[in-house]
Amino acid sequence: MKTTGMARCLHERNAIALTESVFWVYYPYMDPRTPHEALKSVFGYDQFRPLQEDIVRCVLNKQDTLAVMPTGGGKSLCYQIPALLFPGLTVVVSPLIALMKDQVDQLTNAGVEAIVLNSSLDKEEWVANVRKLRSGSVKLLYVAPETLVTDRTQELLSDIRVDCITVDEAHCISDWGHDFRPEYRKIAGIRERFPGAVCLALTATATSGVRKDIRKNLKLHNPAEFTASFNRSNIYLEVAPKSNPVAQVLDFLSKNQNASGIIYCFSRKQVESVADELVSRGYPALAYHAGLNDETRARNQQKFVADEALIMVATVAFGMGINKPNVDFVIHFDLPKSLEQYYQEIGRAGRDGRPARALLLYGRGDTRKIRFFMEEKSAAENRKAEILLKAMTNYAESRTCRRAALLSWFGENFENSTEEVREPGLFDAGTTGSNTGVPAPAGSDGRNGGLPCCDVCDKGPVPEVDMTIPSQKFLSCVARTGNRYGAAYLIEILLGSRAKRILENGHNKLSVWGIGRELEKDGWFQLSNLLLEEGYLSKDDEYGVLSLTSLAKEALAERFEIMLPFFAAGEPDKISPLRKKGARMSQAGLESSDKAGQTILALMKDLRRSLADAASVPPYVVFPDRTLEDIAVKKPVVRSQLQGIYGIGEVKAEKYGDFILQTVRKSLDR
Repeated sequence: MKTTGMARCLHERNAIALTESVFWVYYPYMDPRTPHEALKSVFGYDQFRPLQEDIVRCVLNKQDTLAVMPTGGGKSLCYQIPALLFPGLTVVVSPLIALMKDQVDQLTNAGVEAIVLNSSLDKEEWVANVRKLRSGSVKLLYVAPETLVTDRTQELLSDIRVDCITVDEAHCISDWGHDFRPEYRKIAGIRERFPGAVCLALTATATSGVRKDIRKNLKLHNPAEFTASFNRSNIYLEVAPKSNPVAQVLDFLSKNQNASGIIYCFSRKQVESVADELVSRGYPALAYHAGLNDETRARNQQKFVADEALIMVATVAFGMGINKPNVDFVIHFDLPKSLEQYYQEIGRAGRDGRPARALLLYGRGDTRKIRFFMEEKSAAENRKAEILLKAMTNYAESRTCRRAALLSWFGENFENSTEEVREPGLFDAGTTGSNTGVPAPAGSDGRNGGLPCCDVCDKGPVPEVDMTIPSQKFLSCVARTGNRYGAAYLIEILLGSRAKRILENGHNKLSVWGIGRELEKDGWFQLSNLLLEEGYLSKDDEYGVLSLTSLAKEALAERFEIMLPFFAAGEPDKISPLRKKGARMSQAGLESSDKAGQTILALMKDLRRSLADAASVPPYVVFPDRTLEDIAVKKPVVRSQLQGIYGIGEVKAEKYGDFILQTVRKSLDR
């Protein structure tokens, strides 16, 4: 059940107005600061992002809450602010060690006492963290689900006041989610041991089915539910027909020199091959997959996060918990298994708000690879996987706005400047839930930071071309094989395959055998889909068998012209680079013409690097790029001016203030 504003929270607390002062009536021992005061003093932010404040207030009011927010939407603050204000402990269940460490590093740097308990700790570190926990000084405990359910951890927490249990990446509790973790199912039982604790479930990707599973499996009591828009307007969406994928990646990188990004591949072997090729061409690339030892994976991840290597080539193993803000692009070398996986992975880009690109190289052969591994699943699992894969391929093959297609999977409507109307039902496989109505980005044209919405909207509708001859060949192949086969088999006949099945059936003797070499395999798949969409073919949903319609029979008999919106592989990329010369380069408004500001920015990056190295943390933990840019724009020279800098709270001002001011003064004195 979804909340309407703050009505749910008001009802749950006897309709008493939810004001700053009300909290202290219910919880007289809470920190006296308001949420806004904590936000500014600790984190240096002037205001909450959309929905953050409402979620914070419901949690502080001990209202079970489910929040679905996109990657980069600020989920962490939704439990970190309450944790600062609650008198007791907030337990954060997180699936990845890297994610926990990143969060603890950032909190510690901001002056908040936070610790982890997981398998990465040695005996001394574990004992030290337990001692801190028992002292009562710790506000946030990050713990893996496997660690949380142990008797040792349960005994430890039994003597501690727990005010909040936060389940991060809550989609892991659902087998409809792309990262199902059976350990998550045990959290509900653990929660029952802490009846005074509120439960906050957070996820970046959750369809209505996944949300239902989260509510059920966590036993959320009459929860308030918040669903933010999934629209990441700064990420440009693009799909290119896969022809020579390595060459396509190299072409992309040549147009975006010095950009940082992730290239996702299907297999470990492919990761190694692509990474080696990029290195041989002079690109600073690293590999990441589950076949590498722990030390190598950790080292490569650290280099990427610390900006020592710009490009990471990885399998899906490089996923949740990667919090590098300045990722400029994500390239998918192969088709992901679901739109949720795809959305999660492209969400690694543009977390700093700058323009970013998501490029998918798509070939129908990718679906066959995925289906090969689906054969090992049960029938029920296979049906689910097929629904998810179908939605993914519909997105990749779309001829209408890709952003609308992607958002529709999550129950949202999106409209931009394109004149085309999305075909009903094209992207709704397995989709449930209401539409929320997502407005287009500022300017009503789907543009942000100089980049358009997606490649379809940018290039406009695909022009119709004369596909009469290839269409006649395909339709004739369907007819001559008796309307009994799927597209893949028919295409093999047209291409002259000598596969065993074709020879056994005698289809190598047909007049259509080997007459289709004017198109590549992916081109024929594209044509078959277009003939389906235009009503020349029908398809059996269970077996994928293609049959001629009355329109197709008429086309073959009368040989009339067939015009279709067909595009050839290898079309030139018409998209501009990520950043244009002379363009405004930052959210803070730093212009390339501001020479003093540019000098300050360069010096601040050097300073940040030194401070990060000294603390053994990634540079963004000290300051994100936006903070450095705000310093470069505002050029503070006295301590009071640091209060207006984005991301600098009281602790960071005290810890780093002198370094910042000295750097700015030094630059201005030059």
